[in-house]
Amino acid sequence: MPVKWVLYWQPNQGSTVSTQILNEAAQCVESINGVKEGRWKAALNYYKPMLRDQSTHPDLPRDFLGISLADQPTKYYFLIRSQRLVVEADASIQLIMEKLQSYKSKVSIYFDGFQYLLGDFRLRVGRVVPVHSETIRGIVMEVEYLPISSMEKARKVMEEFVEIWHEALSKTSLSGKFVNIELNFGEFGLADTYTPQHTGVQYAIVMAHMIATVQPAARG
Repeated sequence: MPVKWVLYWQPNQGSTVSTQILNEAAQCVESINGVKEGRWKAALNYYKPMLRDQSTHPDLPRDFLGISLADQPTKYYFLIRSQRLVVEADASIQLIMEKLQSYKSKVSIYFDGFQYLLGDFRLRVGRVVPVHSETIRGIVMEVEYLPISSMEKARKVMEEFVEIWHEALSKTSLSGKFVNIELNFGEFGLADTYTPQHTGVQYAIVMAHMIATVQPAARG
């Protein structure tokens, strides 16, 4: 599987996120000869156990994340942050969980936007929005380098591409930058060869950073 980096938009101090950022970022991709391939969508759910007393089941996770990815429609990924564990399941597990009522989704967030092909790279740029809301919580960008599945071998070319991307963005009126978070995937039992589980971990960490640092606009 090709290596991906998941970056998030960090506004400058005093700025907020809005659809203007998404629109200008999309125009920027097209200005460097990115070819639009269509829409893309991913989703993240924050689950908590349906228990009256957590202390009677101390072995159960207090919470975990569930993630669906655009390029893995038949799969669903669980990330238990407290145990540094990421697990792949069949997408039907969501229906099973609803019927069992052992865990309930407390927060649901979706990512949606456009997908572009740019040489050996595929870019996905999209907004981050809570379900049943139009308030943008952030902007994310996936950078996928199609020829290589080794994270270490792809690192230099990914860094160079992000530099070129930032240079192109600097010519716009946007106030902020896309940030890549350095992660130790070994903590989650993941090796150098890239897998969808790597993507799931990145989305979980990116969401935590965005919630902590990004001030949303009142409306998208």
